[in-house]
Amino acid sequence: MTTTKKGETAEDLYGQLAGGIGVLAVAAGALAALKGALGIPWWATGLVAAGALVLLGYLAWWARTRLRRLLDRKEAPAPAAGQAVTEDVSDESTEALPAVHKTLTTVLGRAGAIGREEVILEDDVTIQQIHVGTVYDFLLPASRTAEDVGKNLGSIASMLGVTRLHLKLETSRKSERKIRLLVLKEPPFSEPFPPPTRQEIINFAGVPLGHDVTGELVGVPTFDKASLLIGGMTQMGKTTLVNGLITCLLIAYGEFDLYLLDGKLCGLTQFQPVAVRYEASDDPAVLESMLDQLIVRVDNRYTEMQEAKRNRQPAPVFKPVFFIIDEAADFYVDDGSKESQEIVRKNEDKSRKLVSKSLESGICTIMLTQRPANDAIPVKVRDQFLYRMCLYVAAKGTAKVALGDSYFETVAPIHPALLDASIKGQAVLFATGVSTLIRGFNFPDKFMWDVVDEFAANREQALPDTPLKQAISLLRDKGVDFMLTADLAPALGIMEADLAEAGKKLKDLLGVPGSGRSAKGRGYRLADLVQAATAEE
Repeated sequence: MTTTKKGETAEDLYGQLAGGIGVLAVAAGALAALKGALGIPWWATGLVAAGALVLLGYLAWWARTRLRRLLDRKEAPAPAAGQAVTEDVSDESTEALPAVHKTLTTVLGRAGAIGREEVILEDDVTIQQIHVGTVYDFLLPASRTAEDVGKNLGSIASMLGVTRLHLKLETSRKSERKIRLLVLKEPPFSEPFPPPTRQEIINFAGVPLGHDVTGELVGVPTFDKASLLIGGMTQMGKTTLVNGLITCLLIAYGEFDLYLLDGKLCGLTQFQPVAVRYEASDDPAVLESMLDQLIVRVDNRYTEMQEAKRNRQPAPVFKPVFFIIDEAADFYVDDGSKESQEIVRKNEDKSRKLVSKSLESGICTIMLTQRPANDAIPVKVRDQFLYRMCLYVAAKGTAKVALGDSYFETVAPIHPALLDASIKGQAVLFATGVSTLIRGFNFPDKFMWDVVDEFAANREQALPDTPLKQAISLLRDKGVDFMLTADLAPALGIMEADLAEAGKKLKDLLGVPGSGRSAKGRGYRLADLVQAATAEE
């Protein structure tokens, strides 16, 4: 059976080959006859033959088409008497197609956000004009999501004749296809927005950090169980931004304890009166001291939580604590000595422990650095921050240090290198998986001073009437930050001639040891008295 089939196949092949040779021979003879009859060269003969074949083919197609139409008419049934002749509207070729939004379809198609064959329907688009630009609210084709638009925002901006920073993308929590795209008329923050009022800060659902490109307040929902890392080059407005943050906390966050480590030496000074502890230093040993103090509070709080669970009691509610470090990178650099290297090593471990463990106990760490480089803040510390913010930086790698290694793989990332370096306080906020372009508040000094004084007065008024509160009021009334034991003891009713004995009685009365020494003798610092009065542990 197999042999027969193979033989038949071979014979077919020989037959087709012989037929092909015959066709070639006939064609060659016809061309030679045509050349002899016309007396023209071979190339002209070939062209004439090709043209004749094309013409014959067209005539055959025309005749076939006319014949088919004639036969179709004869086969179609005639309409009944009195019946109107109507077109078959069910024919797909005669159906009315939905209107297409040409601008969005063209822009998204050429940018690669939708396929070339896909369209944005006019009925699925709502356009709104607002004071800063145009808002397009639309629905993507079924095969596309917001991620397709977010990854192509740069190309979309180019198609619209603007920059990436002119676009703000908002996605829906209900549908992956629902998009809200703002196109600004001018570059963002071309005109500064006025700082918010007290009432606007109080009414905000969370903690405001700045304005978005439309002038609306934007921030984070809470600092409970979350810490913040702020990076950016020098003179970009980091300290101004964090001053605005602290001011908003004092107005709207309620009662909390504030620890400040001012690595810039004078960037956070105006908040010293409300700080439980304020240090103006760039010494790594000072950071270690503050870390030790806060880790004790963390450990004590975890002990309370364990006891509550063990005794089947409600979880304790702790007073929020904010630890803010300006110029944090300086505290992770040693001077080359073994002692300094050991302190920096311990700072790395203790910082990681504080940031990671403190979240459940209500202690939030906020770090600022003007050197967001790989070696500026240790990776094991950086990785613990939930909220990230980056002001202007020159390189993508630097931005990754501040915003996270996977930041540019998220939906609609904003490259900090695109920010206008001349606009201070402009930053990319990355929180809860969303990137937002903001500009921090620049409150007048008088406004911040009034807020600080009001907060300090309210806090002291809430303190129980104790000798410690009396000592704080005494130092404030005199306008001093330090008072000798020899002066403070008599003011609190300790009439002891022996200064050493007076110091012991004053320590027992206040519950706080003497905290400093001047050229005239030992005494108490106001900051230490306030810390002792306000600290819960």
